[in-house]
Amino acid sequence: MAKKVKDAIDKGAKRAKDATDKAAAATKKATDRAAKATKEATDRVAGGAKAAADRVEGARESLKKSGEKLKASGEKIAKQGSAVSMKMLEHAEENTRQAFAAMRAAAAAKNPAEVAKIQGDYLKQQGARALAHAREVGEMILQFGREAMGEGKK
Repeated sequence: MAKKVKDAIDKGAKRAKDATDKAAAATKKATDRAAKATKEATDRVAGGAKAAADRVEGARESLKKSGEKLKASGEKIAKQGSAVSMKMLEHAEENTRQAFAAMRAAAAAKNPAEVAKIQGDYLKQQGARALAHAREVGEMILQFGREAMGEGKK
């Protein structure tokens, strides 16, 4: 009888061991699947995060380049505005010299008819100068606009 009890205990122990081994194998398999799924999910999240970071970096670089272009355009506009201002000052100086030359000539005139002729000539010349100056400044402004549009297309 002791042998039967021992055999029963051994048989029960073997079944318990087999059940434990089977449960351990199933648990290991489930754990391995969960670990693999977790790793894949982590990799996808990391890949998504890297892609997002790359897009943010690309946007930052794009903004940086845009800022640099905007700064360069601003500097160019300031230079062009300065060039127009200098040209207008040159025109004002020329007009002032011509006006004083006409006044000197009028002051040295011998009669009123000569003064009238000097004034008439001055007004004709002044009109022609004003037109030439307006064309010159207008052409400068048009050229600046053409350059700006050409750069905008690039």
